[in-house]
Amino acid sequence: MEYYKFLRQYVGTKPLILPGSVVIIGNGKGEVLLQKRPEGRWGLPGGLMELGESFEEVAVREVREEIGLEIRNLKLLHVFSGKDFYTKASNGDEFYSVTAVFYTDEAEGTLQCQPSETLEVRFFKRSNLPENMVGSHKMFIQLLEGSQ
Repeated sequence: MEYYKFLRQYVGTKPLILPGSVVIIGNGKGEVLLQKRPEGRWGLPGGLMELGESFEEVAVREVREEIGLEIRNLKLLHVFSGKDFYTKASNGDEFYSVTAVFYTDEAEGTLQCQPSETLEVRFFKRSNLPENMVGSHKMFIQLLEGSQ
């Protein structure tokens, strides 16, 4: 059972702090890899930390599970947290995200979709991201512009 689901058994919908990672995967052409999620929005591959994992291990595991790639040489861009990263989900669950944002342009493997988490995967120009995108993920990609 995923750790946050275990915690929910005890706290119900009350706020949790949920650490996790996302990865901006570039291809050297000014493009980043995005995944279309089951709810229809585009976002970066990533997910929540399990017990004993580092932020880097989360990033590597989630990319492998969600889109089938092996990634290396992660560069930490920033860690986002605080009141601006509070969410109340449609089911009433409340949480504060602590998100480590990584960048890499070293990925191997064959892109594949894990149907429960990913409907489609493709590269987008950083200057032409989809409208229907997770807002914080768009901000994370814009952060990349300032770091290069």
